[in-house]
Amino acid sequence: MEKDRKVTEINDLGEFGLIDVLSKFARNNEKSTVLGIGDDAALVNHNGFETVVTTDLLLEGIHFDLIYTPLKHLGYKAVVVNLSDIYAMMAEPKQITVSLGISSKFSVEAIETIYSGIEKACAFYEVDLIGGDTSASLTGLCISVTALGVVEKGKAVKRNTAKVGDLICVSGDLGAAYLGLQILEREKQIFLDNKNIQPELEKNKYLIERILKPEARRDVVRQLKAANVIPTAMIDISDGLSSEVMHLCTQSKTGCVIYDENIPINPEAISTAVQFNIDPSVTALNGGEDYELLFTINKEDLSKIESIFDVKVIGNMIAENEGMNLVTQSGKTYPLTAQGWTSFRDVNKA
Repeated sequence: MEKDRKVTEINDLGEFGLIDVLSKFARNNEKSTVLGIGDDAALVNHNGFETVVTTDLLLEGIHFDLIYTPLKHLGYKAVVVNLSDIYAMMAEPKQITVSLGISSKFSVEAIETIYSGIEKACAFYEVDLIGGDTSASLTGLCISVTALGVVEKGKAVKRNTAKVGDLICVSGDLGAAYLGLQILEREKQIFLDNKNIQPELEKNKYLIERILKPEARRDVVRQLKAANVIPTAMIDISDGLSSEVMHLCTQSKTGCVIYDENIPINPEAISTAVQFNIDPSVTALNGGEDYELLFTINKEDLSKIESIFDVKVIGNMIAENEGMNLVTQSGKTYPLTAQGWTSFRDVNKA
């Protein structure tokens, strides 16, 4: 039984003993991985390609709550959120490093569970775990993942290269992750009030998976390449659609028009938003953590985009002096505003 499972204190192994344990989760399959875990640094050969590097930091109590976040899912998600940034530049991820800040409440087996999720993500997305670091933490669990990818020289898609007249596209559906979080927070509060009540999550499986186990849209990037569509600008949606659209506009020095009726929202997300007395469009515009791709294309590529699965045109780029606008289903136009996640917002209120 699970309660009888042996628990190993990290202090019993020490840092190097823990590294030996975690090294078994590293499998070097990429030809570009020259040297992985075991030396002062890893060695990577990308044969003249440009290297793309990104890092994300996840902090317990800020980015995740261990009351309802399984450790294996956490490890998987920590990798995916980084790979999403690589794909958002039309690049291919190749390697990752993982660093952990670990408090005394975690056993070796708990850390192994996190790494089993990391290993699963590495296997699915075909990347190598090539190193990292571990440290003691006084304030809970901290996970930092750095991802390295490659792209042909001059082929990286940036945020600042959209043009007036470009079409604005988005993959997948939006708002589901935010609603999944609301469900988990609600069930957490019910559990804390009465620990005899078990959470009811099965009927909202899709929404829960969207927040706990997101996926990077490698499939969309590969479809774009196969269709010979080169986005003029691209970003992944981690902080909400409105925030990311505004990033593209600001950096590309354009305005935009987004049509509310074209924003893709899953039917389960719509019904759940109504239950929470929230406008479904608000969750899509401001919810965040969807990890879909937002990108612009030349309007001449419209016919190609229409053949790509799970991508929808939601608006177009206009002149900068015309502003950033949202057109509602009733035909009214409002300035687009960003109300999604803002780093340090809650911390500064403390």
